[in-house]
Amino acid sequence: MPVQHFSQLVSTGLGPKAAELYHDEGLLVVKRLIPKDEITRIRKEFTDHVEAHEKLVWIVDGRQVDAHIPDDDILKRYPRYSMPHRHEGMIPGQTARRLIMDNRIFDIVENLIGPTYAAQSMFYFKPPTARGQALHQDNFFLQSHPETCLAAWIAVDDADAENGALEVVPGSHIYDIACPEDADPALSFASQGLRLPPNANKIQSELEAGDVLFFHGSLIHGSLPNNSSDRFRRSLIFHYVPQASQEVARFYQPLLSREGDEVRIGESIAGGECGTAWVTGEA
Repeated sequence: MPVQHFSQLVSTGLGPKAAELYHDEGLLVVKRLIPKDEITRIRKEFTDHVEAHEKLVWIVDGRQVDAHIPDDDILKRYPRYSMPHRHEGMIPGQTARRLIMDNRIFDIVENLIGPTYAAQSMFYFKPPTARGQALHQDNFFLQSHPETCLAAWIAVDDADAENGALEVVPGSHIYDIACPEDADPALSFASQGLRLPPNANKIQSELEAGDVLFFHGSLIHGSLPNNSSDRFRRSLIFHYVPQASQEVARFYQPLLSREGDEVRIGESIAGGECGTAWVTGEA
């Protein structure tokens, strides 16, 4: 029976039943995986850092993250942090580096997809009035091949429809990576997004701070704007790539082993544009 409510996706994340849920639906949520006191500390570290830097510009691989966002957008004041685990000179970077290899998360990831490398960290502030992100599939960006990536999405605030929590499409991980179209700029900070497939069942996530949502790289998901008056929807997100994958996009390299060693695999250079290579199955 199709998943009708987000509560049907709750799991311990460990053991064969969790792996079966992930295989069938493409996602699961583990309640209170990160304790409240730890979440409070994470929230404070990232928020203190961004508020201490009025015009913070985030540069990764020589490029400004979200350079297209206008100066008067609230997301310029609270930009998303891309790859903070590579910036151990700042406290949030140290926290991201520690957590991306944390056994509580890694044990679940490896139960779901086997031996794994860590590929990416991100932190979203999503303050009140901030736009959301149109529907998308993460592996369109990571280009992990032949095995897809997996996301671990840590709720740093309580998240619901009002403050722009994720909307997810259970079972959509069976779809191929699809070509995006132009997104509605009034709703999405990202310029492109996907149409909801016919007969797909989009459901609203509801997460408490400390819950972790694990989902497949082909799962369709996105979010609407934060329509609350005073509630942030902060989240710390990690992406992982199975060791069975032979390549991933250059932006995400080097990967990290569970022990913290840097690892490089093949670079996926042909999958980033629709109509080429494995994105359309025309390798």
